[in-house]
Amino acid sequence: MPPLTDHPLRYALANELHARPFPSLSAPCTAVFLAIKQPEQAAARDRGADRAHLLDLLDRFGAAHPSPEGNHYFGKIGKHSLKWESHTEFVTYTVFIEHLPERAFDPSDFEVFPADWLQEAPGARITSALIRVETRGSESALSRAISEWFVGESVAVARVLDDAAVVAGDFRIDAAGHSRFAVSADKDIGERRMGRIVQRLCEIETYKTMSMLGFARVGEMSGRMGQIDGELTRLIAEMSSGEHPAEDTLRSLLKVSAELEAMVSDASFRFSATHAYEGIVTQRIEVLREERFEGRQTFEEFMSRRYTPAMRTVSSTEARLRAMADRAMRAGDLLRTRVDVERSAQNQALLESMDRRADAQLRLQRTVEGLSVVAISYYAVSLSVYLLDPAAAAMGMSKGLVTAGVTLPIIGLVWWAIRRVRKHLD
Repeated sequence: MPPLTDHPLRYALANELHARPFPSLSAPCTAVFLAIKQPEQAAARDRGADRAHLLDLLDRFGAAHPSPEGNHYFGKIGKHSLKWESHTEFVTYTVFIEHLPERAFDPSDFEVFPADWLQEAPGARITSALIRVETRGSESALSRAISEWFVGESVAVARVLDDAAVVAGDFRIDAAGHSRFAVSADKDIGERRMGRIVQRLCEIETYKTMSMLGFARVGEMSGRMGQIDGELTRLIAEMSSGEHPAEDTLRSLLKVSAELEAMVSDASFRFSATHAYEGIVTQRIEVLREERFEGRQTFEEFMSRRYTPAMRTVSSTEARLRAMADRAMRAGDLLRTRVDVERSAQNQALLESMDRRADAQLRLQRTVEGLSVVAISYYAVSLSVYLLDPAAAAMGMSKGLVTAGVTLPIIGLVWWAIRRVRKHLD
């Protein structure tokens, strides 16, 4: 029996499920997170530039390089650990520092990324965060720290993973330009479990920010959409009233329809990505299995109050845009039908006019034919009389008698000849 042949992608697809393992962390430690995205056409970016930027950082610390086709890396850079991931629209860098600074959320921790290396990044920072991981002490001390570190009106706090840890964050950008998250974990928590908590906080922050790009796109489009909606309503009213030429209205309507289709095409990727990112944010919060901490709002409650309305705005705008495009298309179809009917009526009137002209031409032709018979017969009779006159004189016949004798036969012959010619031409 011949050996079973594997599909060329079998191992690649299986290994993809294990390509992004969670880090193993122990408290106390600090996670410094950075996500970089090109402002435009990020999905079609040169990923080689991302890899070159990563290799530049690794070379500064003499660290090993990842595989040439890899989209994930985890290794040591000096005294710290680096986790790098390449995604559809962005790349992320997470550095794990095995200590806590004396000052909570010290901006100097971000200096693990060299300043000149940051300036050479192939893109712009979409988000960055400092995550403080410590062993849980008393709840009163933790509550005081949360009140000190975060803005009270925005802070979200929750016990997660069956009270294995308390996580907190306010999703604001501090004076140094970073978001802040705190993780206060039980001393018995496993390193992998700790790594999952930190990783999920990074993902919540990243995908929340990425999905808000869709909300920003809605803000850019809303003004023009309002103008197009008004123009579309006016054109449909013109179409209904019939006061304006249908073809002029159709040209304007096709222009509006083309612009709407272009807007749908331009925004379709961003809206689709927004829905995907929103789903990831929701799923990452769900797997944390939140429980309330001291009556404060949870991450899920924060999102439902601040984030979910923005996502609903994106969804409603997408639906409105598609409805406008469909309405313009339907109106265009109706107006094209009206133009076709009007043109058909014009064509019918033109054909009727052509029929009348053809009838007139036919009658004129027959009249001309009759005159032609008379004229030809006249000349034929005259020639015949001239030819027969000598013989008629010898026979004692007058010229009038000869003329009367040849007129009818000649007329009949001319008429028959013209009929044969016309029949042959028809």
